[in-house]
This record gives sequence, C-alpha cells and structure tokens, in this order.
Amino acid sequence: MAGTSGGRPSICPTLLYADAKAAVRQLTEAFGFSELAVFEGEDGKVAHAELAQGNGVIMLGSKGTGSKFDIAMKDAGTTGVYVVVDDVDAHHRRAVEQGAEILMPPTDQDYGSRDYMARDLEGNVWSFGTYAPEITA
Repeated sequence: MAGTSGGRPSICPTLLYADAKAAVRQLTEAFGFSELAVFEGEDGKVAHAELAQGNGVIMLGSKGTGSKFDIAMKDAGTTGVYVVVDDVDAHHRRAVEQGAEILMPPTDQDYGSRDYMARDLEGNVWSFGTYAPEITA
C-alpha cells in the first residue's frame, strides 16, 4: 500500500502540526504512509518529515518553529488531502483498527470512485479513494 513507485512527485502537500511526532505515527500506522525522512530540531520537535503513499509524498513539520513557512501558515485553515489507494475497504479497516476518526465510510461515488474520509489528530481531512486524476498534457 505504501511506498513509492519511482520518480519524483510534482506536488507535495505540506502540513504543520502541534504534535508532528504523533502525526507521523498516525499517518504511518493508521493510514499506511511510509516514512522517508524525519528530521528533528535541537528541541526534539519535528523540523521536517517526508512520508510516501504510492507515488505521492507529503511533507510535514511542527508548528511554532518560527520558520518562514510556520509564520505563513499561522492563521491558515486546516488542510484537505486526497490520496489514491488500491483497496479502499482494506485501507479503511486499518484506519479504524488504529482508532482514526472516520467522517465517511467507504462509499461508491457517482463518478466511479470508491472513497472514505477521515480526520487526523489535528483536524486535517484526509480522503482515500480509487479516483486518480490523469494528466494528459
């Protein structure tokens, strides 16, 4: 389920968390991401982490570091991220087993996808499904 399929993604959603260590734990254990890199600052907070799912990557870090990104995100809202997975039902079962908050169970959509939606520990909304946009240009 997790891992990379080679190459470099051209879009990497980036999120900040009050407890980035807990976020990394939940994203890997409940949502099946694999840890590519986790760098901690001298204070033990996650300065930067990279997690993979399929051929996509997200980057995350800790709030309150004073970095330019942290300052820019200070008053930003929560984030919604869509992740393509092969087996929505198995992915959902794993998330439930790990205690993730499920907002919508696996549901067949009119546009042909099967999706479910969950919220992470800090309110970001994650959708997991079979729909994969195709770039034709």
